[in-house]
Amino acid sequence: MSAVDAAAYIWPSYTGREPRTRIFWPEGIGEWETVREAKAKFPGHLWPRKPLRGYEEEADPGVMEGQIDLAADHGVGVFCYDWYWYDGRPFLSQCLEEGFLQARNRNRMKFYLMWANHDANYLWDRRNSDVCHDTVIWRGTVHPDDFARIGELWIGRYFSQPNYYTVQGKPLIAVYDVRNLCASFGSAAAARDAMEALDRAAKKAGLPGVHFQLIYWNERATRLKDADGRESGEAVFELPFSSATHYQFVHFTDVDRTYEEVIPDVLREWDALSERLPVPYDPHVSIGWDNNARFRSLKGNILRENTPEAVEKMLRHAKEWAEAHACPLVTVNSWNEWTEGSYLLPDDLRGYGYLDAVKRVFGSQDK
Repeated sequence: MSAVDAAAYIWPSYTGREPRTRIFWPEGIGEWETVREAKAKFPGHLWPRKPLRGYEEEADPGVMEGQIDLAADHGVGVFCYDWYWYDGRPFLSQCLEEGFLQARNRNRMKFYLMWANHDANYLWDRRNSDVCHDTVIWRGTVHPDDFARIGELWIGRYFSQPNYYTVQGKPLIAVYDVRNLCASFGSAAAARDAMEALDRAAKKAGLPGVHFQLIYWNERATRLKDADGRESGEAVFELPFSSATHYQFVHFTDVDRTYEEVIPDVLREWDALSERLPVPYDPHVSIGWDNNARFRSLKGNILRENTPEAVEKMLRHAKEWAEAHACPLVTVNSWNEWTEGSYLLPDDLRGYGYLDAVKRVFGSQDK
């Protein structure tokens, strides 16, 4: 294995075991329903795409045993699960709880959580996304009392797992929407206090503390707001984050180009953030971008010619950059973001091409 870990995000929607998803996908198979119904929007549009492994129930431990072996055998050493909390309880936790954590071979992989604390809307519902995808169904903000409960759950249920991913011994927790984090507490200062309280609780439980990772979109998106709505400083300078990374190329650059055209912008972004941020930046690689499966009408911003060869070049840049900057991991979008056109799992278009690319870059050295 490489000395740098490849950590692939997991979107845990490919299950019928979360009853609250029926408002988006009424057939009870999760977002596979959207993948299955996707159609090409123009000549040459690379949809539909079909998973070579079939429409797997990813909350099934037997299914996840196969995916764990597939990932580990190809150099993916870490899964980062999108983790949700809506209506005072976890949402879409079945893929992690019933699938991954019950898999007999789960110790072949490390895992950690990305708190996906964004608002939930009709983007996930192809029947309504064109006309009201911004309509909020659940808020991503939480009550401070709920955050205390969330912290207890993270520490007791996940951080204590022997294969939970750590940086310098500290369990890593990524935060997706820093503005919602601060809105939950009313200010950046109060959010900082809550994060520090979680760090103390982890230490009380016998851990070295918590490694908070900021999911960095762009400078504007991570600027905080005062009570009167005016923008103030950036979160990474005001909150106790230990590192930063990205979730998707589309968050910080124009992806309506070829993959080769995007690569220089990504490299510049890594260098700029490494110079400007007060914490280490872990380089990020996106496999692609095309979320037209979630809409009936055509949406732009399609990342074109994202061949396995082009992606391998980006992965190689990321590994070399991480080694040069002493970064422990490279984040990859993603293991299974089918409806955003950014996934490593094999399909009928690229086959095992992306996984083979990861293996050539990250699976060639011993730790």
